[in-house]
Amino acid sequence: MDFTFTEEQVQIRDSLRRFLTETYTLDRRRAIARAGTGCDPEIWRQFAELGILGLGIPQPLGGIGGDAFDALVVMEELGRALVIEPYLSTALVCAGILVRAGSPAQQQLLAGVATGENRLALAHDEPDSRWRLDAVATRATRKGASWVLNGRKAMVPDGAGADHLVISARTESGVSLFLVPGASEHMTRTALMSHDGSSVAEITLEGLRVPADALIGVEGGGLPLVEAASHVAVAGLCSEAVGAMDALLALTLAYVKTRRQFGVPIGSFQALQHRMADMLLHAELARSMSYLASAKLGVRSVGERRRAISAAKFLVGRSARLVGQEAVQIHGGMGVSEELATSHYFKRLTLINASFGDMDHHLEQFAAATTAELHSAALTTIHSTPATRRSVPDSRSPQARPGR
Repeated sequence: MDFTFTEEQVQIRDSLRRFLTETYTLDRRRAIARAGTGCDPEIWRQFAELGILGLGIPQPLGGIGGDAFDALVVMEELGRALVIEPYLSTALVCAGILVRAGSPAQQQLLAGVATGENRLALAHDEPDSRWRLDAVATRATRKGASWVLNGRKAMVPDGAGADHLVISARTESGVSLFLVPGASEHMTRTALMSHDGSSVAEITLEGLRVPADALIGVEGGGLPLVEAASHVAVAGLCSEAVGAMDALLALTLAYVKTRRQFGVPIGSFQALQHRMADMLLHAELARSMSYLASAKLGVRSVGERRRAISAAKFLVGRSARLVGQEAVQIHGGMGVSEELATSHYFKRLTLINASFGDMDHHLEQFAAATTAELHSAALTTIHSTPATRRSVPDSRSPQARPGR
């Protein structure tokens, strides 16, 4: 498979990198995090002007109509610059859900997403879900021409600032999705700051009444949509981690070239050279798995996509942990200081590992998906084999005994 970026993708990468290098400094990032909103309106407006907010939205719906590798290019650059704005949740995850299953009225929001006027957030995880997609205790009860929602959602990215929420709830037919305005009565949104500075929220629904047309897709059809959205999110996070590791490698390389001990740069020490080589190998492995995850987003086989996504999340998480820990160790005590970018990259990589399932979770998911695939293949082989059996003589019969 050819992984060479197209001319358009190179242009997107270069223009976004140039803008972030000039504008998104570490000091500005700290100021955005301190504000508690997790999103700078000016930065978000610039994202809209660059066209990246409409990347995952088809042109008839007001977007650009990019593919998974366009998103990969953008996410790598956002990771390289440590951007905490909710690009993934709005432009890729929730926009993707509305593109796949939203009604024409719901899809009208997508034009506003592309222009930066609407931010969306997926409220699916709950306090006891532990990344299980089917662990939904929030209830949606039909009351006449409306739905009434009750329950709690935990650690919702941009949940306090989003203009609209995609909320999962269990109905009589199964898990369903609802599009709900962020500023709704009987909904409490408590903003929290995660340890990397990004904004998340705890959401409580107490008798929240929404109209019947708030339902996304069909009743009981929410789980496949959430699973597809989670795969998009994992692929995006893997790409973001690759960009963060690239930046962390560059910072560490510059440090070992300038930090001196015993009159020489510490980069001349063979032990550190070996550790830097290990960091590079793991970063390149993560890049390969990130490309694989993005490539598999378009396959029809759900099992194949599950295995690729979980394998990528596990291996990228393992590489990110090694690269982050080595960078901090090589920098010494200053590697964990607030003033140095190294610590912020390490925090972000740690949070990426814990988002949408950690390494242990995805290792289990990969094993389960592989077992299911092997079982399915075995059944296919059995059913495709002709139901004939070769006749084998009984060893006790005279014909089976050798002649004298």
